[in-house]
Amino acid sequence: MFVVSPTADSLEVDAVTESRAPRTLAGFLESVERRALYVARLGVREGDEALDIVQDAMLSFVRAYAQRPAGEWAPLFHRVLESRIRDHQRRRSVRQRFRVWLSKPPGEEEDAGDPLARIADEQEAGPLQRAADRDTRSALAKALGELPGRQREAFTLRVWEGLDVAATALAMGCSEGSVKTHLARALAALRRKLEDYR
Repeated sequence: MFVVSPTADSLEVDAVTESRAPRTLAGFLESVERRALYVARLGVREGDEALDIVQDAMLSFVRAYAQRPAGEWAPLFHRVLESRIRDHQRRRSVRQRFRVWLSKPPGEEEDAGDPLARIADEQEAGPLQRAADRDTRSALAKALGELPGRQREAFTLRVWEGLDVAATALAMGCSEGSVKTHLARALAALRRKLEDYR
């Protein structure tokens, strides 16, 4: 049996290789972070919850798929992200069922909150300054939020993330034909809803 003992040079090469791998993975996560947060906000409509979902998806992705080839990372990450979004939606629907029974009767609500929090910020830009762009963005966000989950998922992966049909099918866990169907329905619905903004 032939045994090779590591030399100082080979240890240096291994250390350099190991130090490059996390940077590559970190670079990938940094590149998808903002879009993933936007996708999560569309799915759950709550900023803090969306941030938690993205962080959880990133940790789960790193634990499960860090050793996979970099070419597979995008569809695998989005599969993990969409899974976390669906899990959150399921938990929220269960919590809402119980809140109805456990909520206080209409005369017993707590104080409406801090009145100072409701005062407008004078340094914030006025509505006329931002109206056109903001209306368009909010209409798009609203239209995307109203799409069924699978259609929204197909749209964000194909159009925003730029994944091809095969990678999108892998990320969504369905066939390529289903991806095309969901995307076509999403585009048709968005065209109808955003007709006024063309």
